[in-house]
Amino acid sequence: MNTIETCILPELTALTGKIGCYYKNLVTGETYTYHGDTPVVAASVIKLYVMTEAFAQIEAGTLAMDQEITVHRKDCVPSCGVLTYLHDEVKMQVIDLITLMIIVSDNTATNVLIDLLGIDNINARIRSLGFEKTILNRKMFDEEKAKRGLQNYITAEEVGALLEMMYRGTLISEAASARMISILKDQRLNHKIPYLIKPMPQAPQIAHKTGEDDNTTHDAAIVFAKEPFILCICSNDTDVTKLEPAMGRIAKQLLDLQD
Repeated sequence: MNTIETCILPELTALTGKIGCYYKNLVTGETYTYHGDTPVVAASVIKLYVMTEAFAQIEAGTLAMDQEITVHRKDCVPSCGVLTYLHDEVKMQVIDLITLMIIVSDNTATNVLIDLLGIDNINARIRSLGFEKTILNRKMFDEEKAKRGLQNYITAEEVGALLEMMYRGTLISEAASARMISILKDQRLNHKIPYLIKPMPQAPQIAHKTGEDDNTTHDAAIVFAKEPFILCICSNDTDVTKLEPAMGRIAKQLLDLQD
């Protein structure tokens, strides 16, 4: 096994379930994948693609960051998030909805944005970016569609490719990419990939998005190390209590290789 593989493979093969991993050093181009092309139920990582379409529409001038949207009680779905617990008909700007969708994974904000942007437009954007296995089939907590087997899907590799476009400044535009990264750096849910890195002195910034569901846990990150790297770990049908600490250990080992 090469050095990167020794950081990742023993941790993941010790666990049960469907697990995909994608790593790429954004300076050297060194890449490692472990079932990275296997589709998994997306949970909240699909919100990266909703954000992408939002910034595409903002860039095109069909949507404004400061456009006010009224969130009604009928829009509210269970946590994660905060909007469900606020007063009825709270008014939010589009940029606020995007930020809440990412940094606290607000499901209500996500559903309001999906309605605003259009699910077909989001999927068309996904296809235009070259992603073949990623798809948004339903909103968050759409129990009726979930019972019919309709799920949202991602792969670790395709999420990693999206993050690389963002890092290179080619996702929608350089300005849009920079703003999306800035939002991802403000992520509040930091108990997975960043867990062992954030307490370090002079810890590198991490731009990332998590996802959780029953027996499902994901994290997809750009770690702004001396040599920045992407690390995406996605899973279904796994032991979440074991995989999440493993994510932190893998990320820390990969960072330590650069010392």
